[in-house]
Amino acid sequence: MNKKVNVKGMVQPHLQTPKGYDGIRSLEAMAADAGIPPDKIIRLNGNENSYGPSPKVAKALASYGNYNRYPDPQQREIKKALAVYTGSPEERIVAGNGSDEMIDLVMRLFVGPGDNIIEPVPTFGMYRFSARLIPAEVISVKRDKNFELDVEAIALAKNKKTKIIFIAHPNNPTGNAPSESQIRALLEMGVIVVVDEAYYEYCGQSFIGLLDEYPNLIIFRTFSKWAGLAGLRVGMGVMDPEIAKLMMTIKPPYNMNVAAEVALKASLEDKELLMSRITPVIKERERMFDLIKKIPGVTPIPSQANFMMVRLPKGRGVEIYQSLARKGVFVRYYQDGDMADCLRVSVGQGWETDGFVKALREAVAGK
Repeated sequence: MNKKVNVKGMVQPHLQTPKGYDGIRSLEAMAADAGIPPDKIIRLNGNENSYGPSPKVAKALASYGNYNRYPDPQQREIKKALAVYTGSPEERIVAGNGSDEMIDLVMRLFVGPGDNIIEPVPTFGMYRFSARLIPAEVISVKRDKNFELDVEAIALAKNKKTKIIFIAHPNNPTGNAPSESQIRALLEMGVIVVVDEAYYEYCGQSFIGLLDEYPNLIIFRTFSKWAGLAGLRVGMGVMDPEIAKLMMTIKPPYNMNVAAEVALKASLEDKELLMSRITPVIKERERMFDLIKKIPGVTPIPSQANFMMVRLPKGRGVEIYQSLARKGVFVRYYQDGDMADCLRVSVGQGWETDGFVKALREAVAGK
């Protein structure tokens, strides 16, 4: 074997030194870092559902007997269930291995090397990550001082190479939602507009009703947040039937595993229970907001999702974030641009809120 062969040099130039996506570490890794048992960790950095999935999911997974068979590549049963969930016809729907796969598929369909996408920043990092794999240019358009969309700035940034505008709704990490007039204005620009409704159930506002008017609109949803299936990776897109047909053609044939399919259907059969858990999360979000407001120098930002952004005293972000981690409280930390000295904290159950607020109060006080 010739050990002098430069294998890395054979890799595509733009992938030889890629910047990976900063995903959430396992509970065990967090516990080891903090020196705390896993059951004592307060994990509020992934916007996960603290209540977990429907009890019907475990029963359905345990009773299913055909794990040795491939899933249906045409997703027939999945689409029937998702059509009821979304109120959209089956021919508009494509299911995927989490929303991440849906982002990748829409990039493959519309974006080529030298093209660009537009992302209003700050926003979800997967849009940028997927674009760089193509490689495509990422045009970042700053939101205004209140983190609202700047539609005029987006219009000025758009050019002949712009293929997709990505809008997270509500936005991650800021928690605020765009208006219908803003989404319509973006759609009138004539490029693909992806509205990523990952947190739809927590805000109750969807733009899925605009699909009949705008064939360039694509809606993403996920079962990671409201349905507690983050570990099983269940995502979906609703779009123009012609786009859906093409996406079904280019996706990996067995992109959703049968366990995810079983869990999805069981979740929708227990939708009433899962939706009943949304209200306590929203109430907990408001309680957390009020508690954080009382901490000197700390400012919570109003949110319509299952998380909120928190501004820390200027220049103390890293110190406070590290203090929280030592106490076994894990949140998301930002340090660039308008997000400097900011945390994003997921909203869980009452005991998690109490533990986070106590640790935050101590960290700000230097304890």
